Amino acid sequence: MHITFSSLPRLLAVFAVGFCTQAALALDPFLVRDIRVEGLQRVEPGTVFASMPVKVGDTYGDDKAAASIRALFGLGLFKDVRIEAKDGVLVVIVEERPTVADVEFSGTKEFDKEVLKKALRDIGLADGRPYDKALLDRAEQELKRQYISRSMYATEVITTVTPIERNRVNLSFAVVEGDTARIKEIRLVGNKSFPEATLLGLFDQDTGGWLSWYTKSDRYSRTKLNADIETLRSYYLTRGFLEFKVDSTQVAISADKQSMGITINVTEGERFVVSKVKLAGNYLGKDAEFQSLIAIRPGEPYNVDQVTQTTKAFTDYFSNFGFAFARAEARTEIDRATNQVEITLASEPSRRAYVRRINVAGNDRTRDEVIRREFRQMEASWYDGEKIRQSRNRVDRLGFFKEVNLETQEVPGSPDQVDLMVTVSEKPTGSLSLGAGVSSADGFGVSFGFKQENAFGSGSSLGLELNTSKFNRAVVINTTNPYFTEDGVSRTIDVYQKVTRPYVDVNSYALETAGGSVRFGVPFTDTDTVFFGIGVDRTTIVPGNLLPTAYDDFAKQFGYSNNAVPLTVGWSRDTRDSALVPSTGKVMRANAEWSVAGDMRYVRGTGQYQQFFPVSKKVTFAINGDLSLGAGTSNQAFPIFKNYYSGGLGSIRGFEQGSLTTGSQRDTGVVTTGGAKKINLNMELLSPLPGGGNDRTLRMYGFLDTGGIFDANESIRVGDFRSSIGIGISWISPVGPLRLAFARPLSKFDSDKIQSMQFQIGTTF
Repeated sequence: MHITFSSLPRLLAVFAVGFCTQAALALDPFLVRDIRVEGLQRVEPGTVFASMPVKVGDTYGDDKAAASIRALFGLGLFKDVRIEAKDGVLVVIVEERPTVADVEFSGTKEFDKEVLKKALRDIGLADGRPYDKALLDRAEQELKRQYISRSMYATEVITTVTPIERNRVNLSFAVVEGDTARIKEIRLVGNKSFPEATLLGLFDQDTGGWLSWYTKSDRYSRTKLNADIETLRSYYLTRGFLEFKVDSTQVAISADKQSMGITINVTEGERFVVSKVKLAGNYLGKDAEFQSLIAIRPGEPYNVDQVTQTTKAFTDYFSNFGFAFARAEARTEIDRATNQVEITLASEPSRRAYVRRINVAGNDRTRDEVIRREFRQMEASWYDGEKIRQSRNRVDRLGFFKEVNLETQEVPGSPDQVDLMVTVSEKPTGSLSLGAGVSSADGFGVSFGFKQENAFGSGSSLGLELNTSKFNRAVVINTTNPYFTEDGVSRTIDVYQKVTRPYVDVNSYALETAGGSVRFGVPFTDTDTVFFGIGVDRTTIVPGNLLPTAYDDFAKQFGYSNNAVPLTVGWSRDTRDSALVPSTGKVMRANAEWSVAGDMRYVRGTGQYQQFFPVSKKVTFAINGDLSLGAGTSNQAFPIFKNYYSGGLGSIRGFEQGSLTTGSQRDTGVVTTGGAKKINLNMELLSPLPGGGNDRTLRMYGFLDTGGIFDANESIRVGDFRSSIGIGISWISPVGPLRLAFARPLSKFDSDKIQSMQFQIGTTF
């Protein structure tokens, strides 16, 4: 027999149990009159008594002796247990394991110490727990595993056990981290139809570049490698290679554990073209409807994504009629002589069901009604897959939960009934922030914010925002009740005060705006909501240095303070796949404001359209267009302080923020006071930064901007448009989206203020 050092403690324990058991077995059976425990320091006597299968009054024999020894050792609290018997009294003599007093780490730079302590706590090693040499060995392996997950294979862990008073020990883990192992080579063997560079470009892992310090793409991870292999498999299966397979994957590490090589062996197989698609099974007499759902196209290469999309569409369509257990599968018949494949879509609707009960779990803070009111599937109604999907998505869009899972459960004994189990995972919905930001347009400013999206679990929000900079200051208090009525009409109340000072000079003129508003959102469909509102607004022109003549003339005619009572209406739709790094989808917004009372009578509106097109997995093309118009009503001029501004990030890059002038301002050379009409057109082509792999949080982009600003009495003329072209960097930083742009004007006027480099935090287009 081969005995390793690591197995020696376990064998000694087995021998000890066997020895003690043999000693116990030598006793003749007798009636237990009393049981005493000796050697306890921290363990309660009740723990020993409760674990032993022997009680006072029982007959103590061979079986009880063996069971008692095993039970006490099984507690894991003792390193030695003996039982002595004398005159009907059992004396249990134990030696407790030491207790861990403290766990310390040294030399750890890659991980926070609390992360490592949690990893050890998960395997049972923590302050106050019994010390076990076998557990200590597991702890060392767990620490190494944590470092291996960061590609630090040369890491060594040295453990020191220091006994201290009261039978306790201190554990010290000295970590020598070493360098990170880098991927030096990735090779594909067996690819014939596609270049190796094209296939490796699909991978998130690579051999590194100048940005690897940020992306860490050259650090090996088994999880990432598996994901890359699935990406490779999908690439082939969507291009007709029905029999593609990955034969093997070899990962080799150098002797010094500093570099790694990966070799992936594949067999492409032949490329197959779909010759025919036919239906088989029961389609409820709706064959034509199911035919329209087929995404597979005969004459095109076999595409596994189209097959998956089709089978899912079939089961979803069945569920719309109450068939919760429908099955659909694609069967292939391969003709190797012609490299063609015939696909048979076989479906079985099974039985129709209705929803007996909807159960909600995991909402420790959010009230049940907040979740249930989002459901379009009702209890005691026929199962409707479309309504269930809408319900799940509506709960997810609340933004209160990290995860929303919806499971269909069969009801035992009732084959035509199902229960829906909605399980949510709460996430913090409140935020308190104090920070600072800087913008090339707005200068340095501080911000304070408090927002609770799910106040008291009611689904309503409360918020306070305070922003300040050299030019713009604002205080906004708002609250929103998404279910002001049972039908889902929302109500939002805003109270605000804003100060705009165009110049740094404290004695310069300023615009002060104070007011409040109430808005109601009426859901016309599940994706479209129209907003109606009314507000009260008071704007004051504060005289000071550099007051433009246009403001002075307006104040002399209408006064320095003016009131307005605007009615507002708006609509929006957002179908982007991501709010921060979108690659597909669109955004449409329309807002209008009409002042019907007060000193100022005007109407103004804005329309915006954005769309994102995926050029490839890495590259996205985006367009943006917005048009804003304003006009005075009741024979009044359009208020000058309601004008729109253009130039800079968010409009036409390459020009100073808000500096573009109208035709009349340009002719007279006065400082811009904005215009009543504004149009912007933007195009962008976004791709990962060279060397950044597939990381979409750090991207570069090229752009083309054009547009202009016009007075109320001017027509929009293309000849007065400014335009610019440039490149930029977009980074989703920890403090928000950051954009840096380098622009060159293509068309400009002599009076325009050029700003070639601009940056801002908090904008995504």
